[in-house]
Amino acid sequence: MIRIVSALVSVLALLGVSASLQAQQPAPLSLEQRMSLRCSAAFALVAHGQASGDVRALAYPLLGDDAREFFVRAAAQVMDEAGLDEEGIRAALAAEAQDLVDHDSIAPVMEVCLPQLGQLEAAPRR
Repeated sequence: MIRIVSALVSVLALLGVSASLQAQQPAPLSLEQRMSLRCSAAFALVAHGQASGDVRALAYPLLGDDAREFFVRAAAQVMDEAGLDEEGIRAALAAEAQDLVDHDSIAPVMEVCLPQLGQLEAAPRR
């Protein structure tokens, strides 16, 4: 379980975000913002699992640039809307990832989130 959350921290580091997580509590987020971050965390965890050869992660379509783009856009949008800094967005993403792992809820979240990847083409870039 800790290994999966560590994987999310590694993904954040690859995106140019510092890997050190502080204990800062994220600001209260709307349901839509939380769901965007939840999908982002699920995509990051599954993508890491796919890269590591995890059989459960490989059961999903291969996550690539679309999932990474979703992650980046969602994080930037939530940062802007909620007034979070990098530390705050890291804490919010880590909390969502930990919740997914703790409640073994990646599968139901992926079912809801995967269709959103196809909507990226219609969304304007920032």
